[in-house]
Amino acid sequence: MKKQIERIYSRPARPGMVGDGFRVFNYFPNAELTQHRVSPFLLMDFNAEYDFGPSDHLRGVDVHPHKGFETVTIAYKGSVAHHDSTGNSGVINPGDVQWMTAGAGILHKEYHEKEFSKKGGPFEMIQLWVNLPAKNKLTNPQYQAITADQMGKVTLADNSGIVNVIAGTFNEQKGPATTFTPVNMFDIRLNNGGKLTTTIPVTHNTVLLVVNGEVTVNGEKAGQHDFVLFKNEGEEITISAEKGSVVLLLSGEPINEPIAQYGPFVMNTQRELQDAFQEFQSGKFGVLD
Repeated sequence: MKKQIERIYSRPARPGMVGDGFRVFNYFPNAELTQHRVSPFLLMDFNAEYDFGPSDHLRGVDVHPHKGFETVTIAYKGSVAHHDSTGNSGVINPGDVQWMTAGAGILHKEYHEKEFSKKGGPFEMIQLWVNLPAKNKLTNPQYQAITADQMGKVTLADNSGIVNVIAGTFNEQKGPATTFTPVNMFDIRLNNGGKLTTTIPVTHNTVLLVVNGEVTVNGEKAGQHDFVLFKNEGEEITISAEKGSVVLLLSGEPINEPIAQYGPFVMNTQRELQDAFQEFQSGKFGVLD
């Protein structure tokens, strides 16, 4: 049975700035798409293609804390560098993914990679926040640097395109990311006339973003930067493209627990949020220049 579409949303009207290096359209959370509706995903910011121009100043977001969830950055165009208070650092280039587990608390910063910043050019990224269940919120911070060549790859029949499996399983091909709850994250690249069919568990909350191009999803048209929300009914998803298109398909088992959030901290209770602030202020998240 086909997975039913609940609604197709157009791109938000205006972008906002995260620091001075990320010009993003926020797709959720909002009044209609609450965090519970898209759980385990908490947030989606899409830096649609934009050229910031060359600069000797490294645009980005300076040192800031996180606790109780994970950040996932998917690079389509441009390069981003990362440093955190556990000593991890890295650079992601087009096709790469940075998966950071904040867990019990971490400081990090992210910014345009030095050489990319000097020459400028198209910049296109997605950042997701993924919730952690209560039992894992105090896990030790971790960092997964997943390069394009490490992705699970599925070559589609009839020269339809390719699927880069970041997390979960697409048609029996597993992705390299380690997750705390069941999550599927598929970077889909369809050629002209390309088509794919896959199944997603009926219990999963499921969404799709058309990063570039135009597609037909289970019989309904979705244009560039449209966001598709599926009902929790049916399992089969068919996507076809009349021209080259890039699609991000996400699904996950909902975490049916209370969400208490303030800024960069996502916990289960207000008391836990207060504790997070105290830990940050007392330096328990470490040091990062």
